[in-house]
Amino acid sequence: VQLQASGGGLVQPGGSLTLSCVASRSDFRINHMGWYRQAPGKQRELVARIFTSGYAVYPDSVKGRFTISRDNAKNTVYLQMSSLKPEDTAVYYCNYWPWQSDYWGQGTQVTVSS
Repeated sequence: VQLQASGGGLVQPGGSLTLSCVASRSDFRINHMGWYRQAPGKQRELVARIFTSGYAVYPDSVKGRFTISRDNAKNTVYLQMSSLKPEDTAVYYCNYWPWQSDYWGQGTQVTVSS
């Protein structure tokens, strides 16, 4: 069973996108969740995580620009991205946090380019 991210696309620098990810597991609400990304030639990195309490943590590279949120009623986690930069170009994935190997989906491509 995988977590499928959606909502990616092509956006100009400075633009915004919102990604979504629906989890099929019924225990979604008791799991911490994370958004990850992998750019060509780079390792996959964590860009946001949200605890079951709703508390969120971000690396400095996206702090102030990305916002992670969750809707437990819909088993869905979101990533709102604004002020996008070309270096944000990557395939974005959602997974539990810490990640679980069985739950990597296809990801969704985000390309930031003029």
